[in-house]
Amino acid sequence: MPKTVIKEIICPQCNAVTEGKLYTSINATNNPHLRNEVLEEKIFDWTCHACGHKARLTYPLLYNDMKRRFMVYLIPDIDRFQLADNELEEEFKNLKGIRKRLAPNFNTFKEKIFIFENGLDDMAVELTKLAISESVARKLKLREVTEGYLSMYDRESNTMGFTFLTGLDKEPYIQSARLEIYSKSLAIVDELAEKDKNLMGFLTIDREWATNILYRYKRSRQRIKNKKEKE
Repeated sequence: MPKTVIKEIICPQCNAVTEGKLYTSINATNNPHLRNEVLEEKIFDWTCHACGHKARLTYPLLYNDMKRRFMVYLIPDIDRFQLADNELEEEFKNLKGIRKRLAPNFNTFKEKIFIFENGLDDMAVELTKLAISESVARKLKLREVTEGYLSMYDRESNTMGFTFLTGLDKEPYIQSARLEIYSKSLAIVDELAEKDKNLMGFLTIDREWATNILYRYKRSRQRIKNKKEKE
């Protein structure tokens, strides 16, 4: 069963105090209709019973997909790499091989679900996204492009696509990539991210994480090159 709480909410339009039901934890396997509400961006919708004003609420929500063995914990604006929730760890202590991720905003929350539902590795996706974002920045003559999300994956056509938010106005820019780039990123993850894969708790796997892994990869390749030159 999904977990919910009843909270008093002050309407920003009429100042009326009304009650709202908030989902704090949902199981997409047992409640697929709630999975659809998440992806359709309806799960946080709220309507004032007094004046009809509509708003989107923002609060923590744990998304659990038992079938695909992943959890995504939306905690707005969280800036931690690792979160060990003792209560959750105790609740799911008998489950092994569960990928657990933190999401600081709704777009990242949905992206992680999309990644795992398609059987992809989000660490490799972040590395791929970083590489493609640098290409987009050069193409658009921008200093950098930091915000983007995986928005398409098609194994048959051997492509994946990212939607980047560019410039001051956050204009969407769609860029596709061949899956060979993802495969190379996956090899880097297999080589350098084993420690992170074995960490307990919920992890933030994002651009900062990918930048660090890429830096380590380039350093390791430079050391190998230097060693060969000395031989």
